[in-house]
Amino acid sequence: MKNTLISFNLKMGFLHLVQGTIILILSLTVDVFRDFKPTIYGRFFEVFEGGLYGPGTQELFTLPFGILVALFLLLSAGFHFLIAIPLKNRYLSSIERGINPYRWYEYALSSSIMIVLLSAMFGLLTIEAVILIFVLNAVMNLLGLLMEKMNPLLRESTDWTAHFFGWIAGLAPWIMIVIYMFNSGDLSKLPWFVIPGLIFYFLVFNLFAFNQILQYRKVGPWSSYIYGEKMYVWLSLIGKSALAWFIFIGILLA
Repeated sequence: MKNTLISFNLKMGFLHLVQGTIILILSLTVDVFRDFKPTIYGRFFEVFEGGLYGPGTQELFTLPFGILVALFLLLSAGFHFLIAIPLKNRYLSSIERGINPYRWYEYALSSSIMIVLLSAMFGLLTIEAVILIFVLNAVMNLLGLLMEKMNPLLRESTDWTAHFFGWIAGLAPWIMIVIYMFNSGDLSKLPWFVIPGLIFYFLVFNLFAFNQILQYRKVGPWSSYIYGEKMYVWLSLIGKSALAWFIFIGILLA
């Protein structure tokens, strides 16, 4: 079983690596992808003539979209290779105790980049939005790690506190996306794939939480921690792949 899990991670790392490399090459060589860099703005108080002051908008930096899409795939590939090769023994030891901290650290980085990029596509382009969305999503994933630390395999009962707090942190960015989406003009003018793509990614995004529920309730095959671990990996691959190509198709059609 241990060798199977290591082999599984190596294969998944390779799939992430191939996609990330392809997207990175496209981002650096194809004009439409290389030039798509939304500007991030800041609103700071400025003093105007007559002593009046109020918020003024400043351009801060641009988001290299294509490179960041490649980055979240390559981050995932890197973590898969880390736990399958140099950190193999630590990883397997953690799995035996019903915990995988490396998973949550990787998600805290990669999925936070993902949700920031998705939010930017719907107009969340201020520095405070970028920071808050990234941090809230990272906190959600770190609460997933806390959930595992609070609930070892040999436990009498399950403490769901961290899980439920994770829902609060995780849904906040989606509420912001929906608000901006419905206040951005005529939705019928959006490319046909945008709404279905958003719904699909939202469902995949939240399946991670349901996977944890099934894992801790030991429903069917989820009674094995390793089964739940593999489901996390499959969801990660599906979610990252879907969002990566969803964004690239969106850039191409735009």
